[in-house]
Amino acid sequence: QLQLVESGGGLVQPGGSLRLSCAGFEYTLDPYNIAWVRQAPGKEYEGVSCISAADRSTVYRDSVKGRFTISRDYAKNTIYLQMNSLKPEDTATYYCTATRDFRPCSLDDEYDSWGRGTQVTVSS
Repeated sequence: QLQLVESGGGLVQPGGSLRLSCAGFEYTLDPYNIAWVRQAPGKEYEGVSCISAADRSTVYRDSVKGRFTISRDYAKNTIYLQMNSLKPEDTATYYCTATRDFRPCSLDDEYDSWGRGTQVTVSS
């Protein structure tokens, strides 16, 4: 079974940066669309960004466009989410999720493998 392990979360001041990593174990991530999903306290899950398996195309939710960048390193079997210009409203637990699919990824798709999450707190 595919295992996803996130790292890189922490406490950062507004305007700061963090890079989240998602490492895959047991299977290569090559055929999987990968999405970062977050959940703020008391709120529902929301898709942040995804990257496609077939062509590395990317999708971002409007509130993070221009600030976040998703990428994948095939050699390291790892997905990254570079987060710049962080805002307090970005505070949430961030989950790496995956689904085996060669169609372009979408933040509305159902992702069936989830990591345990990493906490991101943006506060002064």
